[in-house]
Amino acid sequence: MTFIKHLDLKSVPCPLNVVKIKLALEKLSTNECLIVELDKGEPEEMVLNNLKEMGCLFKQIKESEKFIKIKILNGN
Repeated sequence: MTFIKHLDLKSVPCPLNVVKIKLALEKLSTNECLIVELDKGEPEEMVLNNLKEMGCLFKQIKESEKFIKIKILNGN
């Protein structure tokens, strides 16, 4: 069974959103995943690039005009 945690980072500026995601990922258990909503543009680019650098598995699950929603799997 997978447990899901949710983080709404819409209108949170860079690099604060990256820091908040890192902190949230550190608190996840093995069978948990994190759903993150963030603004498109620079926040989206910064977060996705950072997740790739960290080797996190993630996928985009929703996209609107102003924000995206991604699901990050815990790699522990």
